[in-house]
Amino acid sequence: MTRSTRRRMLAGAAAGLLGTSLGVAVSGPATAAPGGAGVRACTINTLPYPADTYRADASAVDPTGRFVAGTALRVGEVDNQYLLLFWDGQQVTEVEAPGMSDPVDINADGVVIGNGSAAGTGIGQPWRYRNGKLEQLPVLPSTGIFVTAINDAGDIVGYGSDIVAGEWVGLRWPAARPDTVEVLDAPVNAQPTGITANGTIVGYAGPFGDWSGWVRRPNGRIDALTVPGGGSTTVAAAAGRWAIGQVWLGGTSPTKVRWDLRNGSYTTLDQELPGLTDVNVKGVVVGGDRVSRGSTSRVLPGGGDRVGIGAQSIADTGTIVGFRNGDRVTPVRWTGC
Repeated sequence: MTRSTRRRMLAGAAAGLLGTSLGVAVSGPATAAPGGAGVRACTINTLPYPADTYRADASAVDPTGRFVAGTALRVGEVDNQYLLLFWDGQQVTEVEAPGMSDPVDINADGVVIGNGSAAGTGIGQPWRYRNGKLEQLPVLPSTGIFVTAINDAGDIVGYGSDIVAGEWVGLRWPAARPDTVEVLDAPVNAQPTGITANGTIVGYAGPFGDWSGWVRRPNGRIDALTVPGGGSTTVAAAAGRWAIGQVWLGGTSPTKVRWDLRNGSYTTLDQELPGLTDVNVKGVVVGGDRVSRGSTSRVLPGGGDRVGIGAQSIADTGTIVGFRNGDRVTPVRWTGC
């Protein structure tokens, strides 16, 4: 699972340590998907979160669906306190976070990575949460470093700005060499956005607005992720054999696509998807208030008149996490979708 760097602290209010279902269920014919899918009931439930927080959301789920990471905000008399939330099933742990810390990915061992800022500088500083401890990742001299994805082996990818003047540089924190960071052999101005279980890395590169997609194989070979006749291309996430992204093919908005990393072939996704946030090993895609299997998508339950929902991450089991924004923002989990 991979996620692009993002901030999801939305307006709303929350009260009570909630673990109850919102009681919303949807069932109907399944749509075609890579690997197939059967008829299923799609339900949404609120994740438990600290009673004294003002708002909370869920940002990332591990491939098994067991571990979830998110954020919350506690309003104080003088300063607001940002919290990181880590769920193991229904058990939630809160950790005080410096500033606007944001989880972006989590692996099957429950290791969470995220982004924040170095104390007193405002410069991007990534972190890792493992074995109950929050620790800063090593960095290179930079005007800002950000992580984007971790695989089950513990390898982390991200990027830094101005390590080489005026350019983005792809970075990797290899699990085999703890507490080290290395510049990744990748295209100029590379921004890695995903890493799969076997170490395949995807991302995009190039000057602003004129990006090109790429994939770096475990043996170091770099191939283009393209669409014939396509223009600027971004890659958002990857899992297993799949990657997702957007390609400009003319018109007023980009086309959403899913690539098969085995051969670089692609299929067009349902353009009803408001955006692209994640994909799992079965090629199921989430974005905005929708989940997509194959070339069609369905609206997730829980939204409605003046109620917004957002899917942020999907496990290989199909579990989806994100937020629901009604009279307050709450962290939610969808199953059977």
